[in-house]
Amino acid sequence: MAFWRAFAQPARYAALLAGALPVLAFPAPNLEWLAWCGLVPGLFLLRAAPNGREAAIRGWWFGAGYLLAALYWLIPNLGPGLLLVVIVLGLLWAGFGYAAWRLLRGPNPRQAAAALVVLPGIWVVIDWIRSWQGIGGPWAVFGASQWQHPVVLALAAVGGIWLITFVLVAANTAIMIALTAASWPGRAVGVAGAVIAVAAGPTAFSLTAAEYAVPPTGYLTLALVQPGIQDGAHARLAEESRLTMAIPRTGKHGPDLIIWGESSVGYDLYTDQAVLSQLVRLSDQVGRQLLVSQDALSPSGAKSKVAVLIGPAGIEGSYIKTRLVPFGEYIPFRPVLGWLTKISKAASENMIAGHGAHVLQAVLPDGRRLTFGVLICFESSFPDMSAVDTSHGAQVIIYQTSDSTFQGSWALEQHASLSAVRAAETGRPTVQAALTGDSAAFDSRGRLLGWLGSSKRGVLTVTVALPPASARTPFVRFGDYVPWFSIGVVVMAIAFATGGDAGRRRRHTEEEPG
Repeated sequence: MAFWRAFAQPARYAALLAGALPVLAFPAPNLEWLAWCGLVPGLFLLRAAPNGREAAIRGWWFGAGYLLAALYWLIPNLGPGLLLVVIVLGLLWAGFGYAAWRLLRGPNPRQAAAALVVLPGIWVVIDWIRSWQGIGGPWAVFGASQWQHPVVLALAAVGGIWLITFVLVAANTAIMIALTAASWPGRAVGVAGAVIAVAAGPTAFSLTAAEYAVPPTGYLTLALVQPGIQDGAHARLAEESRLTMAIPRTGKHGPDLIIWGESSVGYDLYTDQAVLSQLVRLSDQVGRQLLVSQDALSPSGAKSKVAVLIGPAGIEGSYIKTRLVPFGEYIPFRPVLGWLTKISKAASENMIAGHGAHVLQAVLPDGRRLTFGVLICFESSFPDMSAVDTSHGAQVIIYQTSDSTFQGSWALEQHASLSAVRAAETGRPTVQAALTGDSAAFDSRGRLLGWLGSSKRGVLTVTVALPPASARTPFVRFGDYVPWFSIGVVVMAIAFATGGDAGRRRRHTEEEPG
């Protein structure tokens, strides 16, 4: 009976729905303003819990609702397995629920000030934990909802996507405090917190303005080939070749490098000399190097995703995808979870991963050498990988993706929007070439330069300004200091809470009559 009573509480269902609400800030709904206030209904429900245990449970349901709404497009692939994923990962928000209940009752000025730091800190730690690839990866990190706003994205240049998340949760917390504080001093703390949160983006934009005022070292024109859904590897290769041949190659709009999407070549280029020769001839005909993506079984039966740079000498550079898609390209803990293949489209076998991000070098038609970072699909969600490429001298970050599995869902637009965040974090122009869409390009501030949706096929040609190879944003220089700061905040909050509880229990014991 106790089990069924746990599912018969309307407040928990309300928490589930409240968790889904802020996901509307992401594409495709793209109500980005909702990220600044969309957590408030959930915070009301957590604050109203009758005790800390119930607040933690509501926090769990809130987190499950957030993840279920953010990952709904995985249902065709994972089926019922998605419920297992969101239930397990949603548990991370239990601590957020308890902390909200403890700090937002009242609150007095001291509690209010603590809430403005502790609650954002907990959320950042949650996003950081689930960003570990073995757990699932950083999809729908809250700060990514602000991809359309370069002024807010300036926070990413300072502290990565984590700093945007911190500020957004602080803004929601401040609104909650301003609405519910028991005294005017407490409400004043809330109002001040909201003002500081709103001003954080413009402040970061101003502080980083000098770095972006440095003249570019040159310009680069990229052609992103999007053939759309094709019936088989042969038809796909033929359409990509046709589109590539049709790209204008003279004048100021001629590309310096032509980029195909993930899985654009369904043949093993290391053993299939006929296909490799075909691509080399194509590169020679257009007078440009091609960056393609191999997705095929090797003679030994192993499979990897490989970005391959094709030029006059054949294969002139390559990168093997390192961060694989959980369940889509491998199953974590396969001995335990392998049964998912029987009820879903989860990976029937694990792909072979590469050994980390590294840069490639292309020779442009005018003789310039370009150092660039290339990452594949899911890797666009990881801040550290593009930062590593930037540290190694990349002047532009290129993502290759397919996304053909998720047509008609929010996943495509969400995926393309991540490139804006990575651009702001690294201070590098960033492009995504998608097999079926969405292809997109952003400048080094994260401003949109071009977008080719999944309903279209063709070539997106963009020109980007190249920053000096030595330029580094604070985030690239200092790394994930915001998550580590947040961990420190959480540890201190736990220490104060447990210390305070122990003191109250001791005083209560001393006051009892002997």
